[in-house]
Amino acid sequence: MIPLCFAEVGEEYIVQRVAGSPETKLHLQDLGFVPGVTVLVLSSNGGDIIVSVKNTRVAIGRELAENILL
Repeated sequence: MIPLCFAEVGEEYIVQRVAGSPETKLHLQDLGFVPGVTVLVLSSNGGDIIVSVKNTRVAIGRELAENILL
């Protein structure tokens, strides 16, 4: 498993696990990051990552992306 922050742009991945504090997990789940969902990495700009998850574009920071394991 690799964290989302190390994912390659243009690649699709399946979320394996969401880590972090209970508040972080709930926030990421609210954004659509749940185990089994497919995400497409659209862009990565040093710290921020833009992904497509459940037909929605979501931008998250590197700290949150480290909690999404692919």
